[in-house]
Amino acid sequence: MKIIKQAVAGTLESSDLLVKVKPNASSLEIVIQSDVIKQFGKQIRSVVAETLAKMDVDRGTVVIEDKGALDYAIRARVQAAVSRGAASETLDWGQLS
Repeated sequence: MKIIKQAVAGTLESSDLLVKVKPNASSLEIVIQSDVIKQFGKQIRSVVAETLAKMDVDRGTVVIEDKGALDYAIRARVQAAVSRGAASETLDWGQLS
């Protein structure tokens, strides 16, 4: 899936996260900002990277502003932001299970 425009999903409420995606023609960049980065940074990055891989996203910039979200919320917000940023492509939800 190709990110063709900027998109956002989520909130900055406690136990949630804000995910921003935008096109990047040369690479895949994941930027994480979190109050709990020292404790959970590796897990957050792993969940984001896994979700992007399942969606076949190999280029783009993904910015995560985490406020203590659990893994399922991270997956859902990344999926929503990427799907909005891809705009013209349909998402096969079955492959993401």
